[in-house]
Amino acid sequence: MASTKHRGFSLLELMIVISISLILAGVTYIGMRPMLFQSHVNQGYDTTLMVLRNTRNLAITQSHEYYVNFNPTGFAAGTLQVEYQPPAVSGVLPPLEQVLTYSIPTDISFAIPTGTGFPTGSANTPDGFGTGVTAIDFGQALATEPLNFVVFMPDGSSQDNLGNFNSGIVYLTDTVLPANQQLGMTRAITVWGATGRIRGWALDQTGATTWVWEQQ
Repeated sequence: MASTKHRGFSLLELMIVISISLILAGVTYIGMRPMLFQSHVNQGYDTTLMVLRNTRNLAITQSHEYYVNFNPTGFAAGTLQVEYQPPAVSGVLPPLEQVLTYSIPTDISFAIPTGTGFPTGSANTPDGFGTGVTAIDFGQALATEPLNFVVFMPDGSSQDNLGNFNSGIVYLTDTVLPANQQLGMTRAITVWGATGRIRGWALDQTGATTWVWEQQ
């Protein structure tokens, strides 16, 4: 009986297939890289917006003061810490109690982008808060500004720990990217102290080096 030979792939054929696969994988990664960065900045933005809005709602429904701290001491950068202020006992406020902590993606930071064209000056910042040079800038018009926290009160307003209305802004950007790519990956969130209104913003490019803030 004649034997049947089974022919497999040669080493050269395998190398060609592997090379083509690696090239396709590289092209796919390069093509999807911007989408990956976009999803991370959106995740950081959505998380921060959610924490602020949920904490404000918690203060209203529970009729207590709740803090949101950005990059609190002793925690990793990119941490948001929610704390509860127990009622005063004999006129003395007990220490704050931690409720929850949240984190934004590690490649996203509460930071100012370094790309050319980033809007600065109070006339160009979201809601006119700050001057666009401080990443976490709460406590507008207060002698103690900038603050890295807001306190939501039972009436929904945002105040500092002395009872003054605490308006402010926080910026998020992808600092891993080159400077000329950071602007398109930058977001901002503002809090209006008197009402506790929270708004989100994104940069829109209107010229070669001109960027303006658009409310989301």
